[in-house]
Amino acid sequence: MTASHIVSSDLRRARAGAQVLSLQLGARLAIDRRWRELDFGDWNGADPATLDRQALARFWEDPEGHAPPGGERWSELLARVRAALADLTAGALVVTHGGAMRAAIAVLTGLGPGQVWAVDLPYCALLSVRIWPGTPISGQIVGLRSEEAA
Repeated sequence: MTASHIVSSDLRRARAGAQVLSLQLGARLAIDRRWRELDFGDWNGADPATLDRQALARFWEDPEGHAPPGGERWSELLARVRAALADLTAGALVVTHGGAMRAAIAVLTGLGPGQVWAVDLPYCALLSVRIWPGTPISGQIVGLRSEEAA
């Protein structure tokens, strides 16, 4: 894998892997909090089995209309990932989280939340995306990598 530079979420689980990759690849590392996972608010760190099943089902069905209590709406995640994508330059390797990866797919393709949640992004998933010049989001991405990769 080659990358001219690495951009990482500021969350420890992404940042730690990005630091290792930066050293191994000899690539500059930039931390960008816009690549964070969706903020699940009161649900952060909770075992999904302990959450209200109806509230969780409403969230998965409509993450915009039923954001987690105290959490982030889907549109807020899309807005920050859209801005982060626009600031990327050619050759970037992004170390991020499943939600941010899905948001990037949605921004770049126009797919809705139900469609991008259906994309299988297992732990250590590597999503390779190339953004062609002249598209609404400028720059190229060598890859988007999930936080569990190290």
